[in-house]
Amino acid sequence: MKNINGDCLLTSESVTEGHPDKMADQISDAILDSVLKNDPYGRVAIETLLTNGLVVVAGEISTKTYVDVPKIVRKVVKDIGYTNSSIGFDWETCGIVCAIQEQSPDIARGVNDKDELSLGAGDQGIVYGYATDETPELMPLPIVLAHKLAKQLTKIRKDNVLVYLRPDGKSQITVEYKDGKPKRIHTVLISTQHNPEISALRLNKDIKEKVILPVLSKKLLDSKTKYLINPTGKFVKGGPAADTGLTGRKIIVDTYGGVGSHGGGCFSGKDLTKVDRSGSYAARWVAKNVVAAGLAKKCEIQIAYAIGVAKPLAISVDTFKTGDPSDIKILEAIKKVFDLRPGAIIKSLGLRRPIYRQTACYGHFGRTDLNLPWEKTNKVSELKKAVKV
Repeated sequence: MKNINGDCLLTSESVTEGHPDKMADQISDAILDSVLKNDPYGRVAIETLLTNGLVVVAGEISTKTYVDVPKIVRKVVKDIGYTNSSIGFDWETCGIVCAIQEQSPDIARGVNDKDELSLGAGDQGIVYGYATDETPELMPLPIVLAHKLAKQLTKIRKDNVLVYLRPDGKSQITVEYKDGKPKRIHTVLISTQHNPEISALRLNKDIKEKVILPVLSKKLLDSKTKYLINPTGKFVKGGPAADTGLTGRKIIVDTYGGVGSHGGGCFSGKDLTKVDRSGSYAARWVAKNVVAAGLAKKCEIQIAYAIGVAKPLAISVDTFKTGDPSDIKILEAIKKVFDLRPGAIIKSLGLRRPIYRQTACYGHFGRTDLNLPWEKTNKVSELKKAVKV
């Protein structure tokens, strides 16, 4: 756990939707959405692998609906912008291999034939949620800024502001903290795929003017801030032609950017009986409401589950000595206000909906551009009342 209480440098990264790992996440979640659209109770655990000219989709799906996996794959790849093999991938000509089977009956028996609230967890595991009051999103500042840069990089590409950009790209931000609070941006790093004829000098100028300065607050930038743009000097070959992509390989990008703990399970491609996903969303929901209620400046929630068992094995709270009242009192209030059984989470947050592909890039948390149920601070008043009892 990276706990920011004193002076330090903290770095977080994000990647664009054209990064191979994020391509894999989007394909997996697009398949999930396709199932949930017509079968809210479908079971999905899908992994995607991308390499040079090839997409491999594997995993388990149990559903009453039909899913055209190759059609979904090609649409996602086209939407991202890989429309010509010369830039690293082509949605029309890439090969697609499907290796999908039904969910194991040994797993299904833990979550089948039960009413919604008694639904057992789809797997064992520990999940975490985190929130901090250092940004309006109640997220750590470095990951918020890294996501904004990656989104801006994609936007100017798709809007043809810089026509020479290609889909693959990364951002990285280092923030200097003083007394536990963000003081200034120490380093900005952007790596972006581009056409071969563009000079490094022009790219550096354009990225600073069109990506970095429109996004980052001038209050956080100073004369000592370092700017690194394509530090190797060249990034022409990218996407799956240069780097194999896998579902779930950007779990820190998906969450809190290195602040807070992580249970190790990814989100994308998993239906909501898998607590890696639903439990993590609930933990964020709880932590965010604790901070929004003014009960702590920082809050981390851990929840432990057993496969086939509805009630969490354990719930813990850490406010890093910023809480008032005590962590024990806050935990007691959380248990009164939140039902953290998987079925109750699914019902409370309305998770049996096709809303997941949009989360597969630029983070699952702190998304002010999306109406995500786990980002709502709708339990603040209940928590305040509960801590006074």
